Amino acid sequence: METLDWKNLPFGYLKTDYNVRCVHKDGKWGKLEVSASEYIDIHIAATGLHYGQEAFEGMKAYMGKDGKIRLFRWEENAKRFCSSADGVKMAVVPVEMFREAIFKVINLNRKFIPPYGSGATLYIRPLLFGSGAEVGVKPASEYTFLVFVTPVGPYFKEGIKPVNMLICRDFDRAAPLGTGIYKVGGNYAASMRAITAARNGGYSNTIFLDAKEKKYIDECGPANFFGIKDNTYITPKSESILNSITNMSLIDIARSFGMKAERRPIAVEELAEFTETGACGTAAVITPIAKIVDPDMNMIYEYCRDGKPGPLSMMLYERLMAIQCGDAEDEFGWITIVE
Repeated sequence: METLDWKNLPFGYLKTDYNVRCVHKDGKWGKLEVSASEYIDIHIAATGLHYGQEAFEGMKAYMGKDGKIRLFRWEENAKRFCSSADGVKMAVVPVEMFREAIFKVINLNRKFIPPYGSGATLYIRPLLFGSGAEVGVKPASEYTFLVFVTPVGPYFKEGIKPVNMLICRDFDRAAPLGTGIYKVGGNYAASMRAITAARNGGYSNTIFLDAKEKKYIDECGPANFFGIKDNTYITPKSESILNSITNMSLIDIARSFGMKAERRPIAVEELAEFTETGACGTAAVITPIAKIVDPDMNMIYEYCRDGKPGPLSMMLYERLMAIQCGDAEDEFGWITIVE
């Protein structure tokens, strides 16, 4: 393969050698198959195309200084993948099959794993969708599971940089008791109008409020929100937000540093009380927020006034990254070495 410029990789898709696939048909899963094709044959009436029967995950594999490949909390991704599948009534991928597929696709594409110190990682995308044909609205009789990988550069090329975000009350990402807690494509499609409006206005992303009362913080673009005050890490509790594995991990790390951690409703007005705020997720790990603008209430909440990420946010970010890359002890048992 052509030598990649590891330090200048975009955070985007690059073709790798292989992906793995499996079909659920006649009530049972077949065997995993290896493919070199980037494409799939799909029926024109597949429920994944018409009725949104689709779920996915985002994961990363990291090359350590010791030359070992580390996978971060894959069991949590597997559990969430199962929950998402059940949430939109698809066949559930067994955890052991999920594990086999992930490890197989990593090993088949080892040459695409960025070297230690490059800042780049191997992004892993498990995908499940209804591939059976239905014209009426009902679950498919056939499902396709596949996993592909691609090397990606760091989300922030110039290092972590605080961003500005917009509170937008004109759009909702998900309804209470809807699909917001699942990692399904429909939630991301529903967020695109608000995200596009925010970016067109010069903001990095949008902050969604609860759809019922517009009083509480929900998601932060495609990521979870957190705020810090009084040595306490606070993140929303809601029936319509995705349970971020990164957020779960940051809560544990915060507590290990002696901070308090709370998962509870966060009223919009509480934004004025935080000393640091941010978004967290697999892609960027932590995105510090410099400013939150609420045009409807004529309010601007400012953080990072010196242009730098807050000290506690950086402390949490650096510890999580050190664990993922093998530079710090994995006291939580989150890392699995890919043999």
